Amino acid sequence: MTKLKLLSASLIAGGLLVASQATLAYEAGDILIRGGYAENHSDGDNDGIDINDDRAFTGSVGYMVHDKIGVTLGSSDKFDQSLSGDGVDADYSSRPIDLMVEYYPLGGLDSRIQPYAGVGANYTRFSDESNGLSIDNTWAPKGEVGVDLVVTKNLSFNGFASYADVDPDYSYAGNSGELDTDPVMVGGGVTLSF
Repeated sequence: MTKLKLLSASLIAGGLLVASQATLAYEAGDILIRGGYAENHSDGDNDGIDINDDRAFTGSVGYMVHDKIGVTLGSSDKFDQSLSGDGVDADYSSRPIDLMVEYYPLGGLDSRIQPYAGVGANYTRFSDESNGLSIDNTWAPKGEVGVDLVVTKNLSFNGFASYADVDPDYSYAGNSGELDTDPVMVGGGVTLSF
C-alpha cells in the first residue's frame, strides 16, 4: 500500500504545480468519468475464516443533475480473493457494481478541491469459485467519500474510500451460512469532466 500512497502524493503534488486558471466549478449537466486503481479490504468477521485483500482497476460514469447532486454508475475489474482457515480453502472472484447518488458541497463554486459523499446500492457478482465453494450474488447498501483535486477544467486527480455491507449466502463442503465480507475499498485515479 506504500507505493499507492507515494503515487497518490506524487499525482496530487504534480497536479497542484500545473494547475490552470480555468473555471473549475462542477455544474448541472456535467458528465464525470472516473478511472483508477483500488485496494479491496474485507472488514467482516467470519469466526476464523480469513479473506485476502486484492487490487483492481475501477471506473464510473456520472451525471450532475444539479450543481451539488450527481448520479453515478460504477464498477471494477474482478477482485481475486480466497477464503482460508477453519476448514475452508477456496478461491473466488467478486465484481461490485454500484449505483450512487453523490453530494458535492462545493458544486457550483470555483474550487480546486471538490469533495463529495455518496450513498447508494451495491450489487456484487461472485464467480470463479473453487473447491466446491458457492457464493450467491447479492445486493447491499453502500457509502462513499472522496475528493477531486482539480488541475484543469476537464482533469482532476481523485481519491476515495467506500464501504458496502455485503453479506452473501455461501455453501462449502456441506456447510452453509452467511459470508461477512463488508468490503472497504480505498483508491485513487483521475476524473475527466465534460
